[in-house]
Amino acid sequence: MGNIMDYLSWRGDLSFEQSAFNEVDNLILACLSYVNLDGISGVADSRGMELKKLVKEFQKLHTLEELEADKSFIRLAPFMMIKMAETNRFGNCVVRNYINEIITEQEQQFAALEVVLEDGTSYVSFRGTDDTIIGWKEDFNLSTGVVPAQKRAVEYLHRVAENAQGMLRVGGHSKGGNLAIYGAVMCKEAHDRILEIYSNDGPGFSKEFQELPETEKMMPKIIRIIPEYSIIGTLLEHEKEPIIVASSSKGLLQHDGFSWEVEGPTLVSRDSLNKTALRFIEILHKWIDGMDMEQKKVLIEDLFATLQASGYENLSEVQSGGLKSLAAMVKRVEKFAPESRGMMQELLVAICGGWLEQLQMDTKDKLSVLPLSFSDKILEKF
Repeated sequence: MGNIMDYLSWRGDLSFEQSAFNEVDNLILACLSYVNLDGISGVADSRGMELKKLVKEFQKLHTLEELEADKSFIRLAPFMMIKMAETNRFGNCVVRNYINEIITEQEQQFAALEVVLEDGTSYVSFRGTDDTIIGWKEDFNLSTGVVPAQKRAVEYLHRVAENAQGMLRVGGHSKGGNLAIYGAVMCKEAHDRILEIYSNDGPGFSKEFQELPETEKMMPKIIRIIPEYSIIGTLLEHEKEPIIVASSSKGLLQHDGFSWEVEGPTLVSRDSLNKTALRFIEILHKWIDGMDMEQKKVLIEDLFATLQASGYENLSEVQSGGLKSLAAMVKRVEKFAPESRGMMQELLVAICGGWLEQLQMDTKDKLSVLPLSFSDKILEKF
């Protein structure tokens, strides 16, 4: 199977008139907002810049060596953009209204852009988080109330909708998917202009948000896509049933949209979530359901302090670190108070389960480096 890069090679010669907008196009445009376009003045205003010209300006600012040095999953986004510019399908689209800012109150980043396609429609793409531990923590923090980035998404969409001439699609990956739904629901002036809303493995919302009449009105337009092993995309409340798709990656790394498998104009579907992901969701809800806001904040702080104890910054590094990473995290958990220790052990076993299953050596021998109480919990999985 291929991925979105292969799709650009296979079907990039087809115009939107020849082949209608599809879920793969959505994923490509959702990932486009990960590209750092700072310093290219033409994309920040409402006139924008044709993608072919944009790529030339981008390459003046960024060397190949610099792009290849990035180790996060979003490292492929600039290469995808370059490939998009070479296709008939996207080469003549216009990128405009680019914004990238730090919301200082909570040290959150808000970034978005609008892509005007040759068929006259626009895709409003909200940037998500990368695979850093801090980025995932930001996704989890969405469970503690409305964040500044959500309010900015409403303001941004209102401004874009006022000036756009065609119909709109709104989307994003990770946190960007959450911002896309929130912005589209709360920007009432744009409701009739919106064709579809795409959340690509984005976190959900509070029950109160799901019950708003505005949310109910826009629900038929929401398209929720998650991989088989979805953690971020299963957080909080979701009223919309997801499209579950295959990924070439394992465990936590399936969050990477570049790993989602593509066949023709569609993402390869799966019937259900991976059993390890289901186990994590079950355990997370076991602990978090019924917590008040302060208790949730403490849980999130403890969970991500544990992940940071691995000594790595990216979840891909944590996963590749194997038992060395896990042993460092276990030492952190063992310092917790007894009432917190059991909860954190369960969550850690579940969140690491996807890559623990890939260990090649004898599991019992490997787990001997861990405290007995913790290794017993892991052995229950095997």
